[in-house]
Amino acid sequence: MSITTRKKKIILFLAANPKNTNPLSLDDEVKEIDQGLQRAKKRHNFQLEKEFAVTPRDMQRAVLEFKPEIVHFSGHGTGEDGLALEDGNKKIKLVSAKALASLFELFKDQVECVVLNACYSEIQAKAIAHHIPYVIGMKKAVGDNAARAFAVGFYDALGAGETVEFAYKMGCVSIIMEGIPEELTPVLLKSSDFADFDLLDQPDDEDSELTEIDVVEELQIVGNMRSISSPPISPIELDNPEGSVSLNSPLYIERPPIESDCYETIVKPGALIRVKAPRQMGKSSLLQRILHHAKQQGHQTAYLNFQSADAEFLSSIDSFLQWFCASAANELNLDDRLDQHWKGVLGSKNKCSNYFQRYLLTSITEPLTLGLDEVDQVFHDEKTAQEFFGLLRAWHERGKNEPAWQKLRLIIAHSKEVYIPLNINQSPFNVGLPIELPELNQTQVTELVKRHGLNWSNEEIKQLMGMVDGHPYLLRKALYNFARGQLTLEQFLESAPTEAGIYGDHLRRHLSNISADAKLEAAMKQVISASVPVRLESMEAFKLRSMGLVELRGNDVIPLCNLYRLYFKDRLGVL
Repeated sequence: MSITTRKKKIILFLAANPKNTNPLSLDDEVKEIDQGLQRAKKRHNFQLEKEFAVTPRDMQRAVLEFKPEIVHFSGHGTGEDGLALEDGNKKIKLVSAKALASLFELFKDQVECVVLNACYSEIQAKAIAHHIPYVIGMKKAVGDNAARAFAVGFYDALGAGETVEFAYKMGCVSIIMEGIPEELTPVLLKSSDFADFDLLDQPDDEDSELTEIDVVEELQIVGNMRSISSPPISPIELDNPEGSVSLNSPLYIERPPIESDCYETIVKPGALIRVKAPRQMGKSSLLQRILHHAKQQGHQTAYLNFQSADAEFLSSIDSFLQWFCASAANELNLDDRLDQHWKGVLGSKNKCSNYFQRYLLTSITEPLTLGLDEVDQVFHDEKTAQEFFGLLRAWHERGKNEPAWQKLRLIIAHSKEVYIPLNINQSPFNVGLPIELPELNQTQVTELVKRHGLNWSNEEIKQLMGMVDGHPYLLRKALYNFARGQLTLEQFLESAPTEAGIYGDHLRRHLSNISADAKLEAAMKQVISASVPVRLESMEAFKLRSMGLVELRGNDVIPLCNLYRLYFKDRLGVL
């Protein structure tokens, strides 16, 4: 169906941003839509009407008064609980799928298209689509920038006289053009695809409405998203909490603005991103998402995990750089051709540079984003580390001016502080975009609990954090067991700081590493025996932080979490 079957189409823009919810750029969204329509070829065919801070009654009255052909809602969505409109006090009033479907059924001969520009609104879109020819919803959380980009692209296309289906595709393309990896979030539903639908199966508004106390708990927003909370996942969807979080997992929690900063940086010529954090804090998960974003922007990508390098390679810069070049070629599905490029009297670093510049970067037409994970392995040999990291710094400097090297973008992830003495002008660890991953905050932990399908109170979440703080791995390990019904919170709090608990292997590994270094063991004893931050020798403080056992308080340190304090107090014999 074309959206231009009548001379004048009314677009009704409805917006709601209740108190205590994440502020959204709804004014900017409608302004850009209006500007696009004003300059559109078919601008005289459309009339834009706007209503802000809408309540359920406002929505009904607006549809009655303006008689729109297109109804657009921008705001927050909660999945099964409904869309978040406002009540008389500007607080949340949830409107269910059943209520919305019932409303639009009354106007099915008038309304041609409904756009629900809110997170997890596919549920409401499916209900409405039984009555309205075209309905657009969001199948998962959508960022504010992506939602705005979709809306502008959608109405630009309508203003040019295109159909709804074409406009939907244009909206998705607009998200890609903005460099945002969310183009698959909007979904277009057509009434022709649906059979009869029994609205009596849907929950009533009263059943889904949140109490005022619930609202305070639910309004823990993660990032700049158009959602109140994510829908829980079933236990069968839970992935084992070991290693990185897969790209399609709903259990990855963003730590704004880290992800958006990385996505924005990696598309720039010669970009360098440095991700540093203790082990099991999410470095590899973030690195994989940056690589995925780069690939969506048309980059060739290569992922190298330095733990896969044999120890023999690390003791010789020549052997190591040959491994590095061959591994990069293998990731790009190219022959290694080391026999052709590793000749002559030039040093290993020059040969490596020529290999990249004259072979790898010329064999592909797209930019190359190279993800280097676990680069700590190189630190084991001081000479190799100095030569290799000096080489990366030289490439980054060349990328500022030389087109060939501007094609190369680097992501470096490491756990440890750089103990080796690197010349300040030869180190890649003082240039580029520095990212230091923090622990999850209470808002993010609350969201992670919800995504595990757990309906916990604030007090229960505080008890969990009282043991493991915001450590991503420790949290996921616990929540995995809670969600599968294998552990209660009471059992967890009792057994967690013991080797009989779920962290037994994790704790024993740390104990072994600490016990092997007398200075480190003495430093750990000093930390856990004190009730205030402790001043340690700089080297021991950095080592314990790199292991993820302490956190910094200025120049002093405290145990990262109570789990480590309790366990090491017992095992190291601290009274």
